[in-house]
Order: sequence, then structure tokens, then C-alpha cells
Amino acid sequence: MEKRVVVKVVEGELDAEDLQNHLIVDGCGAVVSFLGIVREVDDGEQVLRLEFDAWKERLEPVLRQLAEESIRIHGVSSIVLAHRVGVVGPQQPIVSIHVASPHRKEAFVSCSWLIDELKAQAPLWKKEVKASGPVWKAGLG
Repeated sequence: MEKRVVVKVVEGELDAEDLQNHLIVDGCGAVVSFLGIVREVDDGEQVLRLEFDAWKERLEPVLRQLAEESIRIHGVSSIVLAHRVGVVGPQQPIVSIHVASPHRKEAFVSCSWLIDELKAQAPLWKKEVKASGPVWKAGLG
């Protein structure tokens, strides 16, 4: 069975449905997807936008390494992973993860593991801009 990893760093609009079309689903019984979007309100205050800064030369390789590791440890068949950089407005997609697997349990575990590891390891920094002003959020991702 062919394994596939597709990773994209997106500066414009992120089309999660189109990304899902890049999965290889031969022999699979499950596709699990995660779409992270910008909240309109955080801590009771309106969010105007998020601004993602990235170490662009390292971001794609780190995301690819995480996807390849998830295929190896979770036994899934195909992963498509995309993350936005730059300015992202309320209700717009930030990150899209699609995992195809012969079985649902592994697909869910892989998808959950990927978002957790992405937030811990990806060289991304997030500034949240609210009406009261900008705040850099702690940590990577």
C-alpha cells in the first residue's frame, strides 16, 4: 500500500476540502479530519485577527517530519497537513489535517497526535489582535 504525505504552508486562503483530495484512500476504511479556525471571542473579548509568524525555512520540514513519524508510529496510510502563516481573520481556517487509515481508531489517534505535536514543535508564533491591542501567545504553535 502506497503511503503519502502532503504538507503545505499557506499564505493565502486555506481550502480544506481541496486538501483532502490529496489523500490516498486505497485500502482505507476511515478518514479523520481536523480544521482549526480563529475564534471570534477569546476571554470575553472580540478577536480581530491572528497573525502567525514562522521560521519559514524550517516550518515545512518540521511538519513533514511529524506527518512521516505519525505514519510510522500509528500505522496510517496517508496524511495531508496544511498551516496558514500571516494574517488570519475570525472564522477563517488556520490549520487543516486529514488522515486516511485502514481503521478509524488509528486515524483518530494520529490526527489528535499531529495537532498536539504541531503546537509543541512547529516553529510558529501567534499574535492575537483584539480591540484592546495585540498579545503574543505563549509557546510555539
